[in-house]
Amino acid sequence: MRTHEKVLARIESDLAAGRWALGERLPAERALAEDLGVSRPSVREAFRILEAMGIIRTAVGSGPDAGATVIDRPAAGLGAAVRLHVASGTLPVHDVVATRVALETWAVREAAHAPRPEGAAAPDAGPDPAAEADRLVREMSAPGLAVDAFVRLDQDFHLAVARRAGNQLVEAILTGLRSAVHDYVARGIDGLPSWPDTARRLCAEHREILDAVTAGDADRAERATREHIVGFYREAGLAAG
Repeated sequence: MRTHEKVLARIESDLAAGRWALGERLPAERALAEDLGVSRPSVREAFRILEAMGIIRTAVGSGPDAGATVIDRPAAGLGAAVRLHVASGTLPVHDVVATRVALETWAVREAAHAPRPEGAAAPDAGPDPAAEADRLVREMSAPGLAVDAFVRLDQDFHLAVARRAGNQLVEAILTGLRSAVHDYVARGIDGLPSWPDTARRLCAEHREILDAVTAGDADRAERATREHIVGFYREAGLAAG
């Protein structure tokens, strides 16, 4: 085991044991290095890896935000890893699309079965995913919307629907895939014969997905989601299988 891996193993063990909670700071580099009997550069390397994985946030200085703080951004590491592997060719676009279809069709089925919110939501519950998805569909239907803005709203819509399923790991994976697919989705759009026509169709398909979810029709929601995702990639000339 390399020295920085020893540091990672110790931090993982301490996190699993509940020694540090979200928002708490890890020991300073010097203290952790002395405790483990390793060099400060080894601790620094471990911190860099944890920050790339979305486990901690680091800041220099001596203020209250200085040092390494435990955060919760699992999608950060997933997105970076998938994006790099897609760019290198080790993860074919077809596999990424197939994974997205598998996860999103599962998510919309779960979302369709999710309990409807009743009465006033708890103060810390956040926005209702279905209401958020409805707002996003209306925003992306605006005439003359820029392509980049449409793509961002499109991705936000799919994440909002998935969030209703209530599975944090699936949401994190889909959030990670979001950054991985953005570039080649944009390239695919550039090759479409008529982006305005495609945008109108995509908006209608989003509305169909959302209507099926809110109606509790899991079969219809799954079918609409599969046709929506695969249909776009085929139209754009991307590898959809």
